[in-house]
Amino acid sequence: MKQADIIIIGGGAAGFFTAINAAEKNPELKIIILERGKEVLTKVKVSGGGRCNVTHAEFFPKELTQNYPRGKKELLGPFHTFMTGDTIEWFEKRGVALKIEEDGRMFPVSDSSQTIIDCFLSEAKRLGVEIHLNQSVKEIQKEANHFIIDTTSESFSAEKIVVATGSNPKIWQLLEGFGHTVVPAVPSLFTFNIKDGRIMDLPGLSTEASVKVIDAKGKTLLESSGPLLITHWGMSGPAILKLSAWGARILEPLQYHFAIEVNWLNTLPEEDALDALKDLKIEQGKQTIYKYAQFELPKRLWQSIVKASGIDERLTWADATRENLQNLANQLTAAIFEVTGKSTFKEEFVTAGGVDLKEVNFKTFESKVCKNLFFAGEVLNIDAITGGFNFQNAWTGGYLVAQAITK
Repeated sequence: MKQADIIIIGGGAAGFFTAINAAEKNPELKIIILERGKEVLTKVKVSGGGRCNVTHAEFFPKELTQNYPRGKKELLGPFHTFMTGDTIEWFEKRGVALKIEEDGRMFPVSDSSQTIIDCFLSEAKRLGVEIHLNQSVKEIQKEANHFIIDTTSESFSAEKIVVATGSNPKIWQLLEGFGHTVVPAVPSLFTFNIKDGRIMDLPGLSTEASVKVIDAKGKTLLESSGPLLITHWGMSGPAILKLSAWGARILEPLQYHFAIEVNWLNTLPEEDALDALKDLKIEQGKQTIYKYAQFELPKRLWQSIVKASGIDERLTWADATRENLQNLANQLTAAIFEVTGKSTFKEEFVTAGGVDLKEVNFKTFESKVCKNLFFAGEVLNIDAITGGFNFQNAWTGGYLVAQAITK
């Protein structure tokens, strides 16, 4: 049986961040990372399209928490201890410079997730953290003052363990054995499958829009705005992914069949759009409506909306009837689309669900149910919208766990 002071189950972002910070704080400790796969940090590798969206340029804890559909209240204290600014400084101290993109997302200047992976691997090596691959955990037992972990090939023993396994049903089951409650997992970041003639020929087109999920009576259940991307199978982009995260628990019982209302003019109300169209009727009388895009919309999108309004391609503004303008205003600001399913967002699979937050002490991320058992990352019922926020949760949790386990 291999002995250690601390065993971290899970060789992902949260696991490595915990190990490195703990080893740095107390170099005397023997720290082992157990990874079930043949490689570590696989999710880091594919995140942000292979560029690794490390964090987000939001520097106020309260504002940062607004991006977490689950975990908002619990993360406020931890963010006061380790925040985005601390993340930036942590990586820069280790030779990894980060840059801010227009939408606030932060990436390594190298634009490669390999930079983050190399940083973690070299730090772990420098600090003597042991990494054991192909170690799928079968059982965790607590005896007196230490834990025994049996994997498919070996046994390990440690006084303290950190579970950083992300959304792993097998590990959640083992944690239930310790008396923990696990909130069942549902997908949290996904795109909407929509088959609709209005967007069929527009894949790859992106535009700012606001979107609402509505019920059968037209009541708004959820809303968001931001860039909306039309894809081969429907709609994606931040505007949609925000809805999927905030609506994870609402949309799952509907089996992902629901209606959305899209305002292609972002927040412009239908009446104001109609007034603008009436002005165009006076000012651009001789122009054909179909030919020239208005409201700074992409031309192909404008033409699709004009067609969907039942307007002939040859109709001029001067000849447009009140009904034509009303239909156009409606298609521009309140277009209804039927969603008939979901697709996982790239490889960045995020779920809502995990260890119930009431059972965790958020000063240390230690279990309230079992002493010396700690958690970091998405094994907890915490998840965020897309944009680097899930990683920030991993860094903050990992840092606080490292402080607590080395005391």
